[in-house]
Amino acid sequence: MAQSVKFWFDVSCPFAWKTSRWIKEVETVRDIDLEFIPMSLSILNKDADIPEDYADKMKANWGPARVFAKVKNEHPEKIDELYTAMGTIVHTQGEGGKTGFGAYDEVIARALDEVGLDASYADLANSEEMDEDLAKYHQSSVDAVGEPSGTPVVQFGDNAFFGPVITRFPEGEDAGKIFDACSLLGEYPYFFEMKRPRTEMPQN
Repeated sequence: MAQSVKFWFDVSCPFAWKTSRWIKEVETVRDIDLEFIPMSLSILNKDADIPEDYADKMKANWGPARVFAKVKNEHPEKIDELYTAMGTIVHTQGEGGKTGFGAYDEVIARALDEVGLDASYADLANSEEMDEDLAKYHQSSVDAVGEPSGTPVVQFGDNAFFGPVITRFPEGEDAGKIFDACSLLGEYPYFFEMKRPRTEMPQN
């Protein structure tokens, strides 16, 4: 029987992107039922005291997250594919780190076209129409892990964690072994945290 895995993401986050590529690799070596769910770093930081340059990035990040919320509502089967398409543009093709409202409009349009979704979804990027739905998806990540946190949030079976945070892409059985370890730890409701300082950013 396939193991349930839920993965909350914000497409702007390079750490979530790297972890998402790991969990996609896991799909090839382990029997998992993977669901991608949007969350929002813009919502997470909405009332936070953050530097101005980071606040400008949070303005830009609203657009993609709103589009993902709409697609999750209407075409949940396309979320995985859209995340891969948009994440590739943002992280692999170097289109991330944008600032200001509407900054990702072109990226959104390209990704929608690539996966065959209607171009009108891009209109939601600069509208507050999806903010309530996006907030609900975001809250589901908070509820899963137990407190507000960044992304990725991954739920293995019944228990969710912030992380794993990885900086390189493990292939094949290496990806499977990391998954096995995470799943095993997730079986223990009294296991909460294991951490060491991060010494590198995600590697391409």
